[in-house]
Amino acid sequence: MLGFLKEPVVVTAKINVSLVALTVMGLINRLWGLCYPRAVVFDEVYYGQFVSLYMKRIFFVDDSGPPFGHMLLALGGYLGGFDGNFLWNRIGAEYSMNVPVWSLRLLPALAGAFCVPLAYQILVELHFSHCAALGAALLILLENSLITQSRFMLLESILIFFILLAVLSYLKFYNLQKHSAFSGSWWFWLLLTGVACSCAVGVKYMGLFTYMLLLATAGLHFWHMIGDQNLSNVSLLCHFLARGLALIIIPMGLYLSFFYVHLALLYRSGPHDQIMTSAFQASLEGGLARITQGQPLEVAYGSQITLRNVLGKPMQCWLHSHTNTYPIRYENGRGSSHQQQVTCYPFKDVNNWWIVKDPGMQQLVVSNPPRPVRHGHIVQLVHGITTRYLNTHDVAAPLSPHSQEVSCYIDYNISMPAQNLWRVEIVNRESDTDVWKTILSEVRFVHVNTSALSGASLPEWGYRQLEVVGEKLSKGYHQSMVWNVEEHRYGKSQEQKEREVELHSPTQMDISKNLSFMAKFTELQWKILTLKNEDTEHKYSSSALDWITMDTNIAYWLHPTSGAQIHLLGNVATWASANAAALVYLCLSLWYLLRRRRKIYDIPEDAWQLWVSAGGICGGGWAVNYLPFFLMEKTLFLYHYLPAVTFQILLIPVVLQHLSDHLCRSVLLKSMFSALTVAWFSSVYFVYCTFSPVTYGQPALSLPQLKALRWKDTWNILIRKQ
Repeated sequence: MLGFLKEPVVVTAKINVSLVALTVMGLINRLWGLCYPRAVVFDEVYYGQFVSLYMKRIFFVDDSGPPFGHMLLALGGYLGGFDGNFLWNRIGAEYSMNVPVWSLRLLPALAGAFCVPLAYQILVELHFSHCAALGAALLILLENSLITQSRFMLLESILIFFILLAVLSYLKFYNLQKHSAFSGSWWFWLLLTGVACSCAVGVKYMGLFTYMLLLATAGLHFWHMIGDQNLSNVSLLCHFLARGLALIIIPMGLYLSFFYVHLALLYRSGPHDQIMTSAFQASLEGGLARITQGQPLEVAYGSQITLRNVLGKPMQCWLHSHTNTYPIRYENGRGSSHQQQVTCYPFKDVNNWWIVKDPGMQQLVVSNPPRPVRHGHIVQLVHGITTRYLNTHDVAAPLSPHSQEVSCYIDYNISMPAQNLWRVEIVNRESDTDVWKTILSEVRFVHVNTSALSGASLPEWGYRQLEVVGEKLSKGYHQSMVWNVEEHRYGKSQEQKEREVELHSPTQMDISKNLSFMAKFTELQWKILTLKNEDTEHKYSSSALDWITMDTNIAYWLHPTSGAQIHLLGNVATWASANAAALVYLCLSLWYLLRRRRKIYDIPEDAWQLWVSAGGICGGGWAVNYLPFFLMEKTLFLYHYLPAVTFQILLIPVVLQHLSDHLCRSVLLKSMFSALTVAWFSSVYFVYCTFSPVTYGQPALSLPQLKALRWKDTWNILIRKQ
């Protein structure tokens, strides 16, 4: 029974020594001296603020992309015990002792290190030689720009890692297709492709470019499968469903999960929640949630309310009035109604309060039981402090003469009667009998005209507050016309003085209505996509054309006293070779296509298929990650090019092996080509070593040494004045 114990238990494993060695070199290359400099480096000042907010569970919105990358950086801070207490106010600021610098920079550095073995594996899966794969990995290892970007609390190295992981996973899945379809390994690599794509998009929207490339590649491969007569219809359907599940459904679900975790972690009110809707703000702990806790849900006749503009552009503001009137004449000579001003005020103020009045009754308090206001009801809006009625009439608005002026009516006993009846239209209603609800309902007020926020700032007489106008023709509605009730109480005081005291006091009744996750996700996703900071010219911004020839660099850090500095600067030899490889690939491909059209086949069919597939992945990866930047209206930096140049670098050994195998046909030519390749690679290593001091920031260089590094006049190598 125990006979199996007579023989030793032996476990054998295949270890790719080259892969292990590359991984170790990548880790040393990226992790060496990771805590240096112990100061804020370039965009660490930007991402560090978000890490601190994660540590304090304070909500924020970053319009640069989804939250997954930020959460990974925050994970490094959490593992290092960071408490979030550091003022990220300037580049070069020394980190205090409570900031775990090594931990915060660890995940980007690990991602950058693992890109080296991933490059090796991708070339292997593309069926190139181990020598070519080794060359690709070493080029990634010695690329100065990738080293610099991976050694700090930045996102590009993480993005590139997930992009390469997605490509490798798909290639492994595809290579298993013919002989191991639906096996465990087949499913693993297919699912990992979808997961890696989702993670890439979750780090930065730039990951979407590679995701689309892989979806197109998968679609093309499936199209070829349809023509395979050996596959039954049922088998094709199973393949289609498997790809749909792994490459579309799971990535979408995972993408949603990033936001779910993000919103679960950031449950406290903070400086950024003001750009969100009132309903979103009320779901956060503190801030508006504290103010609105205790509010009645249904707006009734006699309700005291504040009305916030839903659009929130050009800034969040509330419908507001004050005792001042429009000037009798404007600067351009036009006359006004000289009525009480109505504006949109970007701060909370007692003059933001309005009373919802029934036009058929005089009372300004809520009856018992309350009579709720529904969609389609006619109301009057009475300004709480001045008790004047919201009004509009056929007088041109101050800054928008094509629209009508909105005011609070003053009876001057002239031929200008009050026009103060408004119909409540609930824009997001589910039925025509919906009740007007606090925070949740988005309403517009229809007069004979439609109230809207023009967004223009009034002159000094209007205290620079935003203009509110009435649109004469309303064939639809714009978000600037839509308002929601933010603060709400049931009015109890009929006397004006008692009511003023009431308006200054906090609300006391309860509202327990939270947004669903999908509602919060939809709003946050829309804000990320549409909320754009005003693009300003940056000292180190550049155009996409500058990247190819590397006519630009970015100074990341400068030592306060010595000449030590860190720059984002690529390996000149590698970038020039990558451009040359792309050009050679394009020219050869066109030549082969023309010759094949004439039924002349210069290379075997399997070599042609290998050439095309490698170009589709490497050349296609470069194109989809580079060309879209020509269509973008945003401030661009050199680091935006790093995903594209990574794919372009992978194309170099592809072209070199093809030239060696198919164009160098004699032993002499092959020997000469090999010698030139060794010499070229030596130049790559020489450039890497030459620029290492400004890649790692040490050792500090002298003034002549710094000047010697300025190989191009457009490079901004920092020289201290003596």
